[in-house]
Amino acid sequence: QVLLVESGGGSVQPGGSLRLSCAASGFALDGYGVGWFRQAPGKEREGVSCIDSSDGTIYYTDSVKGRFTISGDNAKNTVYLQMNNLKPEDTAVYYCATGACGMTTMYPVATSLWGQGTQVTVSS
Repeated sequence: QVLLVESGGGSVQPGGSLRLSCAASGFALDGYGVGWFRQAPGKEREGVSCIDSSDGTIYYTDSVKGRFTISGDNAKNTVYLQMNNLKPEDTAVYYCATGACGMTTMYPVATSLWGQGTQVTVSS
């Protein structure tokens, strides 16, 4: 079965950190663009960060630059999103998905595979 499974969400205070994991099963992430998207209540889904191991492309949306770091571990078939200095506005459900990953943009495609999502809540 082809799956993406996210983990690592939780509740933290502002300034805290979390590391999200996106583990693939049934296929190899290597060679795919893999992105993290988030959706807050009442807001549209937005692309946060992506990585394409085939050419080393990494992208971050402006609001997370300098705070979030995306990385991949091909041996574990997993992509990570290290999130530091979290802010209340980072509160959302975070999803990983395969898709297009460029230096200035990221977006899902018709054949994108999505995980189930993991909740991140940043609140004092």
